[in-house]
Amino acid sequence: MAEAQNIPVGSTTAGSIAVAAESTVATRMSAPPSYDVADFPVPHGREEEWRFTPLERLRGLHDGTAVAAGGLRVEVSAPEGVTQETVGRDDARVGKAGKPVDRVAAQAYSSFEKASVVTVPKETVLTEPIRIAVHGESRNGQPAIAFAHQVIELGAFAEALVVIDHTGDAVLAANVDFIVGDGAKLTVVSVQDWDDKAVHVAQHNALIGRDASFKSVVVTFGGDLVRLHPRVEYAGTGGEAELFGLYVTDAGQHQEHRLLVDHNTPHCKSNVVYKGALQGDNAHAVWIGDVLIEAAAEGTDTYEMNRNLVLTDGARVDSVPNLEIETGEIVGAGHASATGRFDDEQLFYLQSRGIPEDEARRLVVRGFFAELVQQIGLPDVEERLIAKIEEELEATVA
Repeated sequence: MAEAQNIPVGSTTAGSIAVAAESTVATRMSAPPSYDVADFPVPHGREEEWRFTPLERLRGLHDGTAVAAGGLRVEVSAPEGVTQETVGRDDARVGKAGKPVDRVAAQAYSSFEKASVVTVPKETVLTEPIRIAVHGESRNGQPAIAFAHQVIELGAFAEALVVIDHTGDAVLAANVDFIVGDGAKLTVVSVQDWDDKAVHVAQHNALIGRDASFKSVVVTFGGDLVRLHPRVEYAGTGGEAELFGLYVTDAGQHQEHRLLVDHNTPHCKSNVVYKGALQGDNAHAVWIGDVLIEAAAEGTDTYEMNRNLVLTDGARVDSVPNLEIETGEIVGAGHASATGRFDDEQLFYLQSRGIPEDEARRLVVRGFFAELVQQIGLPDVEERLIAKIEEELEATVA
């Protein structure tokens, strides 16, 4: 796939592909972060942070007309030693990792009844994952409509792996906070495997302590519209963040991932790798990758990359990596974006060795996603996702 930076690129053979890179942070919000919905005007689609999102498909999450109607079930399964609490928004941990940065996130914060807080005590090293199942149940043909807030907190030098699994039919606006204590290590796998009509908009906030590490693996398959906004800030020097993402966008789906890594502290690292495959008419994927290196963040080492594989005509990709640097005293910084079709040479190589074309295509796509699936570290989840990728590809080669 050809590298594309700093200029939009269009392709008629792959439907419509747009790839761009800019020198300023595109997702810097039109209003400052706030818990108050009134501080954010109702978006109209002309705002930078909303220009790719089909607002009419948000089911009222953006303009206040969505009213919580129940039907969302959340179940937490955790190893011994982990505590789970239900708290109000006056709890000091709620919102500690970051304030809402758009109207939907503020609406979610203002509308949830109780927040769920999962805590791993300091110096606790879990050998089994924490599993959070979020399931939407439709009632009388109507999806669950809900606003939610989840907090995951690790004490100093704790280690944990968390799997958040979204299934069923729902219209959900949520904030998820990850508070990673000094020297702690947290891996989070967020799977969006919704039914076809679901709508999911969420802001993920990670606050990384001194010498702590945070790994996020976001996997998006289902839903009519999914818009996720992972954000990272550092609470001390030596912090490391790895943000990985995998998405398969089918006909008619809109999947949007908007990331911000705010290097606000010296001597921290970040690495971002997102990959997507698209197929079918009006399949639309949006990836916005913003990295801000503030003037105080000397010694920063960062890189971000987005790759997209277009499997059929009629699909559209918007990929915008952004890098803003306010100090020259850094270790390294870079970004890359590329979008294209199958590599004909790879297909020819496999077919020349007797592998049928449809199987060759599957192998190419599996290889494309392999490095990201392996980041999960849980065999049962990895096997499920590989099976899901195979299922999605059946429609392409059929």
